[in-house]
Amino acid sequence: MTDFPSDSRPGNVVTGHLLEQLRRHPKRVVFTEGEDLRILQVAAQFVKQQAVAPILLGDRARIRTLAAAHAVPLDFIHIIDPPKASDFALFCQRVENMARYRTLQGAKPAEIVARPHYFGALMVQYGHADAIVSGNQSFPAAFFRALIQTIKPLPHVAKIFATTLIVGTHLKNLGRDGILFLADCGLIPNPTVEDLAAIALETGKLARHFLGRPPLVAMLSHSTKGSADTPDAKRMAAATALARDQARTGFLEMEIEGELQADVAIDPEAAEIMLPAADSRPAADVLVFPNLDAAHISLKLLRHLAGAQTYGQIILGLSRPAAQIARTASVETIFGTAAAVAVEAIKFHQLHPDSDY
Repeated sequence: MTDFPSDSRPGNVVTGHLLEQLRRHPKRVVFTEGEDLRILQVAAQFVKQQAVAPILLGDRARIRTLAAAHAVPLDFIHIIDPPKASDFALFCQRVENMARYRTLQGAKPAEIVARPHYFGALMVQYGHADAIVSGNQSFPAAFFRALIQTIKPLPHVAKIFATTLIVGTHLKNLGRDGILFLADCGLIPNPTVEDLAAIALETGKLARHFLGRPPLVAMLSHSTKGSADTPDAKRMAAATALARDQARTGFLEMEIEGELQADVAIDPEAAEIMLPAADSRPAADVLVFPNLDAAHISLKLLRHLAGAQTYGQIILGLSRPAAQIARTASVETIFGTAAAVAVEAIKFHQLHPDSDY
């Protein structure tokens, strides 16, 4: 969890590209756990890069003390203590009017809005911020509950899920551009055929946005094109067929293949051997895993054994951009994740034209 290098040029070619977009279209990102040195460093860098208007939630005095102790400038960083905010009463009224509020048994609106996760989610839902980042000091479940109970879901996605961006130019076969999207890495333990199709399409849309070209989406399995006749392999094959059909009817620019073993999906040489009748094909840009265990384990191995840089998790299926970061996240991971979710906000309505964003 180191600071940025002294040349003030954080990140890599990916974050550099994101920053270029954000300088043209700056966005407001709210960090719900602002009493964290890493968040202060990230916010200060965004201001220095003139890319994001950071909003930090927390106790103003503690944040200022922490910043002063580590010589982190707070210029142009907006700090909000939720119970003392000018919008607190308005958000309480809106929570009271929410049908979802009835599921929070025993909690009063003021108690809910005072929680930073909920206050930040309300800011994004009602246009007071463009994207939200959280999780650096809390368990994911607390943040996910706030998102589900506060931010409107997309009508065509039954369940929210998480996508992680993997970057590593030193790694062989990591996508065509040194970028790989993994899903679902955080939320749905055992996705159905319909869940898997939605994960493929929404992650494919995200990849299309970031890569600037139609992505190749691979539906992973222990089987390749019927090489194993198991229920799980058939489930991935059915999800591939459903996703392809929905992509075609929705005029979405992406290619979807499955079911595929991991080496066939990411290594063109392996694909030539396993699929001899197939045309020459590039490495996949998006990997859709059959379950949460496979996705999460693969993500951790890529990060901790292979040394890949990870950004995310970016939460998809909501009507507003959101990202969850791990409590162990480095400054670079937080910075890149926030930049990614801010860029998602730039063209979020274009990605989801049915949203009321």
